[in-house]
Parts: sequence; C-alpha cells; structure tokens
Amino acid sequence: MKRYKFYIVFVSCVFLSFLLGTLPAGASDKLFTVVIDAGHGGNDPGAIGRRGREKNINLSVALKLGKLIEGNCKDAKVVYTRKKDIFVPLHRRAEIANAAKADLFISIHTNSLASRNSRVQGTETYTLGLHRTEDNLEVAKKENAVILIEDDYQQRYAGFNPNSSESYIIFEFLQDKYMAQSVSFARLVQKQFRQSARRVDKGVHQAGFLVLRETSMPSVLIELGYITNPSEEQYLLSESGSSALAKSIYQAFLTYKQEGKQGNVIESGNVVETKKEEPPVSERSEDKKPQAKAQSVQPVFKIQILTSDRVLPVKSRLFKGLAPVGWYKEGGIYKYTYGESTDYNRILRLKRSKVDAKFKDAFIIAFKNGEKMNINQAIKEFKQNR
Repeated sequence: MKRYKFYIVFVSCVFLSFLLGTLPAGASDKLFTVVIDAGHGGNDPGAIGRRGREKNINLSVALKLGKLIEGNCKDAKVVYTRKKDIFVPLHRRAEIANAAKADLFISIHTNSLASRNSRVQGTETYTLGLHRTEDNLEVAKKENAVILIEDDYQQRYAGFNPNSSESYIIFEFLQDKYMAQSVSFARLVQKQFRQSARRVDKGVHQAGFLVLRETSMPSVLIELGYITNPSEEQYLLSESGSSALAKSIYQAFLTYKQEGKQGNVIESGNVVETKKEEPPVSERSEDKKPQAKAQSVQPVFKIQILTSDRVLPVKSRLFKGLAPVGWYKEGGIYKYTYGESTDYNRILRLKRSKVDAKFKDAFIIAFKNGEKMNINQAIKEFKQNR
C-alpha cells in the first residue's frame, strides 16, 4: 500500500513538472492586447480609385499586420474589428477595443482627394485632437462621414454632423489622456514608413476622429497613402506594397511594446535625451518649479511642450527660445511646461501664438493645489468661475 501511494505521488510530481516545463515563459504575465481596425467595409467602400477600393486595401494591410504579430509575438493578443468585408459602425469599433481592454488601437485607412489624377502622395498618422489645418479637418470629415449610413447616427453621436465645421468645436476642449503614448506610437509608424517602406512622410497630425474619441487606450489612425494618385494606388494594391506597409507598422509596434516594458513610453509628445548630466533646473535661480509649490483655489493651466528622461540645461536649444520654462516630474520623467495662468483662454491663445509653430504636439494641462488634474474638469471649473 505504501509502495502504491509512493508511486502515485511520484507520477503526479513528474506530470506537474512536465506541465510547468511546457508553459511558455511569462505565461502568467498579461498579454499586450492590440486592436487592429480595418477602416470601412461592406456597403461602405471608403475612398474609390481607378482600380481599387479603400476598404479592401485597409483589410489587406490589417490582416497582414495581425498575422505578423500573431506569428512572432507570443506575449501579444490581436483583436480585429473585422476580418472580412462587412460594415462595422464607428461606435462598435471602439466598443470592441474597450471591451478587450486593449493596450493599443490601430485604425487603418487610405487617403484620397477629389481628383483621381492627383499627384499628392505619402503616409500620415493621426492622433485625437483639434485639427490645426483645413487639410486635417477634411481628412476627419471624410473618415467621420461613415456615420451617415448608420440608422441612428443622430442619437448615437449626439447630433454630431461630420460635414459641419462647427461640430468639431467639441475637440477644442478634448484632451486625450493617452495623447503622449498615441503620439509616440504615431511617430514610430511614420519613421518606419519613411525608412523601411521608403514612402513619402507627411508627418504626425491631430484631428477630430470619432472612432478615436470613443476608445479608452492609446489610439492612432493611419492613412496608408492616396488611392487617388495612380502610381500610389498601384503600390497600395500590390502584394509587395501592402506587405511593406504592414511590416512597417509591425516594426513600430515591436518598438512601442518594448519601450512600454522598459517604462520608457511616457505622457508627452517628445522624448529628449542629453549627452551629459546637467544640474537640475530647479537648482538654478532663473528657473522655477512652480507646480510643486503653487497653491490655488482655481485650476492653473500650463502648456506641456516636451519631456526628457533627464534634466535639461536652462538655455537648452530644445526649448526653441521659449522662456521661462518650468518642469514637473511624473513617473520618473521630467515634463517641461511653458506659460501659467488661471485663465484657460489666455493659455490657449498663448499656445496658438507662440507654441504651436515650434511644438506641434504641445498640449494644455492643469494643476490645482500643486497636483495635476483632469483637463476637462479644470476647464469646467474655469467656466463656472468666470
């Protein structure tokens, strides 16, 4: 009997050891979930070129991107908003991402202009925000217009009219708390498009996209190129072209995910490094760190211009002539700000007149009693105090 019990225990131990040995390293770790959204689909063709339709180009690149991640990233999980030619409403795409508790949302689209013989070409990546140019607004209008074929769009989107410029005023006061991570990934995508796929780089921009507004994670909308440019359409429809674009996004994804593991994905638009250590800014008489000491009943608004993993010298060229520049430290990262006022409109005007041209990804933040606060709540209090 004792020998039998010993045999049972022995076999159980061997089986358990084998089972544990077959588990992949880090199996208990949370998977990095990425939602890949192929724009348009079904009865919504998107932009139409001479030979192709946007919905098919988007889906082709989306599936190839997902396959690359699934085949090479065992610590990542891919969720698709669609894997075939079906129509998925904008709000549903965001719901899928939110339900998956995704770490990243990638919406893939193809650009167009009115003329099908246009020579305009190039890739660009958008994050959520207020458009700064009419071109950005037109891109947002075009992508948001899909809601017009939804039955209940007026109720679902609270009367939002994608073709009315006035509707986009809502994005004036909308600050995405994932903006920095979104911008970080967007820049990585554009870098890969430029260096790996050899595409014309049209940069990283902000605009009011409904699908990005509804997601609760870092999110970007990628425009792969112009279907209205005959030569670029040919590239987008080719196997080599779609594969190169998918691989570029994949390489950006790898870098972004790895930086996240190392704690380097931070809450700002720019990551700046210096070659040598400098004395902390707060130790210099001409600099201030007002956030740490400011005590105010009203919210104090500032413009965040850049961040660094280490302190920067007072007269750093990276400030592009703006002075005085303050800073605060969050999550081990130094975040630099310009301007300070309890008047939100004053800071908004300052941002537009002196900052936007120098720091395209700058955004407004708010503090109260020395603590950083939600920008939307700060704006609400500002309006109430007027």
